Formats: sequence, structure tokens, C-alpha cells
Amino acid sequence: MSEGSVTLKKLAEQFASLPGIGRKSAWRLAFHMLTLNKEQIEIFTNTLLDAHENIHKCSVCQNLTDLNVCEICSDQSRDHSIICVVEESRDIVVLEKSNSFNGLYHVLHGLISPLDGIGPDNLTIKHLLKRINGSKIKEVILATSPTIEGEATAMYISKLLKPMEIVVSRIAYGMPVGGELKYVDEITISKAIENRNKL
Repeated sequence: MSEGSVTLKKLAEQFASLPGIGRKSAWRLAFHMLTLNKEQIEIFTNTLLDAHENIHKCSVCQNLTDLNVCEICSDQSRDHSIICVVEESRDIVVLEKSNSFNGLYHVLHGLISPLDGIGPDNLTIKHLLKRINGSKIKEVILATSPTIEGEATAMYISKLLKPMEIVVSRIAYGMPVGGELKYVDEITISKAIENRNKL
């Protein structure tokens, strides 16, 4: 099959529509799919349909799950007195891989961005406040990204949590371990100085 095949072009276009997939990668994936047998294609397709139909937001933390309450919220070995607030579910994957946090999470599903028409009501901030109110939560870590939108969202949530008399902290940002100063952007350097530690 050549690039001139209409069906193959459509397949490549579907892959190219995914975030982070460029034209070359899309064509590579399209050609790879053609090497799979019918059973493998059916497994791939059924898994995709199953995910689309069964994955939804956890009733507690709003993380993506196929359960009513996700495994992290149900895990009694975790610290249920601390919540780490993140932008997206994929942020939880990164934090869990680091093995540096054993509390609970709350997923906002975005950031406040007036230019994009995204306000507080478009996020799961109300769910967070309802979850904390009357609970045994002692600390909330705001782990939004160090962008204008991330900082604005963190400040907004921080102001809402202040009357609740719980500890509100902000994840530290700065120089990566092993990183050279000349390769680091201005925002990262600014945060590194701001979050400097005494020696």
C-alpha cells in the first residue's frame, strides 16, 4: 500500500489527531497497525471501546477510574489526612512513580484560564471544598504547574481553603538535580531562588 491509499491516509490522520503525535509518527503507527492480525486488531479496538465506556471520574477524588471509588482513595494504608491537588490524572501517574507521596489526590481536570473561557466552575474545585469540609484533612498540597494559569489556580484555591484552618502548601519548583544553570529557563531559575534552602 502506498501513501496514495485513501484508507491508509485516513488511518494516519486519526493517529495524527492525537496529542504529541506528529506526521511521521502517525504514518509509522498506521503502517504498524496493518502488520497486526485480525485478533490483535479486535483486542486493540475492544480495549479502546471498553476504556471509553467504563472509565469515569472517581466519586471522591475525580481521578479517572473504572470503579466508583478509585484504588488510591480505597487504600487504607495511605495517609488520608493529606490531599495533593493536581491538574490532570496523568500527574498522579508521575507522582506515584516517584514513590515520594503516600497521601490522597484531587484532580482539577484543568486550570483557571479566563482567556480560554475556563473559570473555577469548570474545574472540580467545589468537589474539593465539599470533600474537605467536615473531614479529617490536615494538609492540602497544591501541585499545579508553575505557569501563570497554574499559579492563579493555586492562589484561588489557597484563598478558599484559608478559613478552613488547614495547612495549605505549594509544591516546590526549581533547578533539576544535575541540571546546569545555562540550560534552565527563567521561570525555573526564579523558582529555584525563591525556594532556596538554608545550608
